[in-house]
Amino acid sequence: MKHLLRSLCAWGAMLAVTTGAPAADQEPERFDVSAQNLLVVLRESPGANKQDEALKPFGKIKAQLSDGREIEFEASWFQYLGDMHLRLVFDGERRVQSASPEDLEKLRLSPEQALARAVDNLRRRYGQPVAAPWSGGLMQVQGNSPDLDSSYFLDRAFWLDQLRHSPAGLVAAVPGRGGLVFAKADDSAAIASLRFSAAALFVSNDRTRISSGLYLFKDGRWSVFQPPQPVID
Repeated sequence: MKHLLRSLCAWGAMLAVTTGAPAADQEPERFDVSAQNLLVVLRESPGANKQDEALKPFGKIKAQLSDGREIEFEASWFQYLGDMHLRLVFDGERRVQSASPEDLEKLRLSPEQALARAVDNLRRRYGQPVAAPWSGGLMQVQGNSPDLDSSYFLDRAFWLDQLRHSPAGLVAAVPGRGGLVFAKADDSAAIASLRFSAAALFVSNDRTRISSGLYLFKDGRWSVFQPPQPVID
């Protein structure tokens, strides 16, 4: 299906896209690098616990290719909040390609402007998020592409709308790419359920997990509600 976002895999697959190295039986994929094709995904930053939402660039990133060569590159990746970072990407037929700082310069977009455009594109292409009842008094956020449900954490308009029904605030968990759940901050039973459910979902799949923390949305901004927890092997 055109524009269906495939999971952004671990370093190797991402680098294959970045460096233009396709699979043996596939032609190199061409990406539309316009502002209309920007999306954003959240990923884990193990061991981090950033306390504010300001976008902090990763800087130079080193990685090893499948042939053993080491490369250094720079992408539009930003430390975001808690143990999460976000990646600005261009959507494709089979995969996504990380946007570079040069891409944003050509588009005349600051990181904050690019993020806003990416969220608008997400809503336009994959639907506006919907909050549906889940278990234990929790609500689950869903769009039309499960791999992108977690990206709706960045949709501030959605959370401001939800806040109208919960003036005390909202507490959310983003344990995995297809998981975004929240509870009212003044519902102690639902918060207890959220702690348990989020921890179980986070440890259940180390390939697609995002965050082990809990986050409070209040006064129009996110903050760390429960610090990320160390993973016990």
